Amino acid sequence: MMSNYYDVIVAGGSISGLLAAREVAAANNSVVVFEEDPEIGTPQHCGGLVSLEGLKRLRVLPGSSVIECKIREARVFSPSSSFVIDSINQKVISIDRRSLDKQVALQAQRNGAEIRTRCSVRWASDERQLSEDGDNTCGSIKTVRTSDGEFRCRYLIDSRGVSSVLRKHRGGILQSAQYEVYASWIKAEIVEINFDNDKYPGFFAWIIPVDDGVGRVGVAGRGINPADAINSFMNSKGRGYSITRKVFAPIWVSGPIEDFVVNNTVIVGDAAGQTKPTTAGGIYSCGMGGILAGRAITNAIRTNDVQVLSDYQKGWLQIFKAEFDKMLLARRILERIDNQTLDQIFDSVSDSSLKDLSLEGNFDFHSSSLTKVLGTKHGLKIMKAMLGNEIRRLWS
Repeated sequence: MMSNYYDVIVAGGSISGLLAAREVAAANNSVVVFEEDPEIGTPQHCGGLVSLEGLKRLRVLPGSSVIECKIREARVFSPSSSFVIDSINQKVISIDRRSLDKQVALQAQRNGAEIRTRCSVRWASDERQLSEDGDNTCGSIKTVRTSDGEFRCRYLIDSRGVSSVLRKHRGGILQSAQYEVYASWIKAEIVEINFDNDKYPGFFAWIIPVDDGVGRVGVAGRGINPADAINSFMNSKGRGYSITRKVFAPIWVSGPIEDFVVNNTVIVGDAAGQTKPTTAGGIYSCGMGGILAGRAITNAIRTNDVQVLSDYQKGWLQIFKAEFDKMLLARRILERIDNQTLDQIFDSVSDSSLKDLSLEGNFDFHSSSLTKVLGTKHGLKIMKAMLGNEIRRLWS
């Protein structure tokens, strides 16, 4: 084997990159993960909500250090209305993403993957390689320049997050802030979501508990100053709080990018736009991206055929395309409506639809939950509210 050569190099130690490395290494292929930060799992941008079923499908059984608390209910607010969703049956948990990512990193390492921190990928180039038959089916050898020197590989996995799509797709980015907070108004097992299209255009503010009096508070929106918005939100809850950590980060809400595979570079996770357009969450959808990418690369190495990489995007879209299309529609509606319409929609939510959601809702696929909350019986009310919103927009 050539010095500094790997079958696969993973740029970025996100959960999608680590799961891809786990799958590739499981087939006895050489793989290294380069993470630019000094620690896997930091900085923690994620709100940290996931279903136990979703983790099960990723083949991750969360350890005791990962689970912070179970979520009993979600309280959802518009400026003048609200409703409560019982989430016990959905088995949603608040997790420590640092611990979760390290647990997945351990899975990858035990399969044979190498992990390096404080090492960033800066540049990569292709060198075309011909198969024994003289065609190009085996793809290229990549030279990858990092802060630790140059490496070579057959396949490069880009899992560097939103930074990979910023330059080409700025329109899909919202600015966000998330603080780790001690406050008496944070209640264990209760998530709070606050919609206000004047304060958080196209998104919302959130409170995710870690324990009683401890949690993560965040805001995001289009064109906002996230620092001002989150300070205003927390002050509206009560001034008796302490901030132990601040994270400011762009989030992606515009759905999957066009191509997950470019030659022998495979893009996964946030970098591929695999985060949910409604919430920007992506532990499950991005994690599945990593698993499917890792399996496709394993098949490409085994068959010496780069064309099988297309199975990755086909497989991911088969699972998530219909769901993401519906969430993108919900996002377009949210970005157009005003607070009066938000209140009217919230007022139309019935107790029976909330009960159905509590019994049958799916945390990992939000569109079915949205349908249950709004309910077909209340479609006329919602359409009237939307029509009124459009008339106000035209008038203004």
